[in-house]
Amino acid sequence: MTRTVSVVIPAYNSSRTLDACLRSVHAQTHPVHEVIVVDDGSTDGTAEIARNHPCVLIGGGGNRGVSAARNAGIAAATGDVLFFLDSDEALTPDSVANALEILRDDPSCGCVHGVIAPEPLFDDGPVEWYKVLHAYWWRARGAGVVETAFFAQAAVPREVFEVLGGFDERLRDSEDLEFSDRLAPHYRIVLTERVMARHDEEHRFGPLLSETYRRALLLVPALLSARRGGRSNLTANSPASVLAAALCLGSVPLPLLALLLSWPAPAVPVLSALPVAGLLAFCLANLGLLRFAARRRGASFVPFFTGVHLANHAALLAGAASGAVRALTAGRTATGGRRSSEQAAAR
Repeated sequence: MTRTVSVVIPAYNSSRTLDACLRSVHAQTHPVHEVIVVDDGSTDGTAEIARNHPCVLIGGGGNRGVSAARNAGIAAATGDVLFFLDSDEALTPDSVANALEILRDDPSCGCVHGVIAPEPLFDDGPVEWYKVLHAYWWRARGAGVVETAFFAQAAVPREVFEVLGGFDERLRDSEDLEFSDRLAPHYRIVLTERVMARHDEEHRFGPLLSETYRRALLLVPALLSARRGGRSNLTANSPASVLAAALCLGSVPLPLLALLLSWPAPAVPVLSALPVAGLLAFCLANLGLLRFAARRRGASFVPFFTGVHLANHAALLAGAASGAVRALTAGRTATGGRRSSEQAAAR
């Protein structure tokens, strides 16, 4: 029995990419039942572009975030399978057909999601090339049955939402991780290169680091949640890579500190070697990734790629540390509140 597919595209100020996104959907080898574009309060020409394509346009709800937009698409969809696609991506032609085949062959599968192609939707320069190459690398290496789903390009049978409910509308970031925590105990999640999309990634250095920092704020709570559930999440960077980056970046001020505090003279050259050692360890931890970048963009691109990757780790570490402090503070506040209530009750 052929299952009908509703493609749900949340869109916010997507006039640059939405036309390419919709064209890729209508070019699928497996015809889709309907395409639903949820305009999340755009202030550009997103709605006008959607009206130029055969799709259902939902709007008028203001800018509520991607979770609310996806939930609006779920409520409007009539297909048996919901295929979520971000508005800044363009699918390869057989992605929908391949996702349906995987779902058909594995009835216990509750989500099939794909990888970012190793070339951008539009070429906006070296920072974007760093981003897409890294995104492809770590997802492709994790392909198979996984514990985390990413919904930038993902197919989910309708009955999954009937069981689990929709996305948490309080979250504008890391909503994938929260939904995965509810999804993984009940359904298999498959990550596959057979579903692939070219992505218009961030191409500016500052916003790239800001995005990494913001997403890392929920990293520690998400990892703790996965550990409590006995599961492991897909991660973009290995523990060895993160630890090496922490050594490299954290040891940079130590030689100056030794001079300011008048530590024994031999301490300065020893401490000066730590950042170099950390950088070497960082390169070794990412050797496969750096070789992949060299194959795709040439050896001359590798020093730039390495520098951006290290800076991205700095943003990751800062965001994770800040998020951990917030989580700890919130936990103490909650514990204090409970103790106060218990004391009041005892009186």
